[in-house]
Amino acid sequence: MTDKEAMIFKRLTYDSKTGVFTWTNEAPKKVAGKLANAKDKLGYVCLKIDGVMYKAHRLAWLFVHGVMPSGHIDHINGNPSDNRIVNLRDVSHAINIQNERKARSNNKSGLLGVSPNGCKWRSEIRVCGKKINLGTYVTPQEAHQAYLKAKREMHKGATL
Repeated sequence: MTDKEAMIFKRLTYDSKTGVFTWTNEAPKKVAGKLANAKDKLGYVCLKIDGVMYKAHRLAWLFVHGVMPSGHIDHINGNPSDNRIVNLRDVSHAINIQNERKARSNNKSGLLGVSPNGCKWRSEIRVCGKKINLGTYVTPQEAHQAYLKAKREMHKGATL
């Protein structure tokens, strides 16, 4: 364990059942005894220690496993502030992306895997960097259902 990690263990406690961090008496007096629950704009809990910003989900992994995660920490249920250890897994970037649950803000349909195609709706999925056309549908909901079915079969990291 590094000196920095040892210092983190002195300043925080972690409840793996609730996913909550609390500042210890070793923390600065203004925060000692309080919950460490500041969130960033994406909803991730962040902790600032000696001027360094840490994501709580990465620290949760450290507290339980004794090492920082080697990859990305995926929130299995899609909730970025749910840092219970049962909701976290250390995965590759590719697996983490496969667990997306919401369409991106620039998606015109508002549904994962669905885009307009003239008067109809196209459903597509990416697997190993390749785009696979799942068909064209009358409604965006039909296209989305086709995407979800394919996602459950083709994305081993998906938890939908």
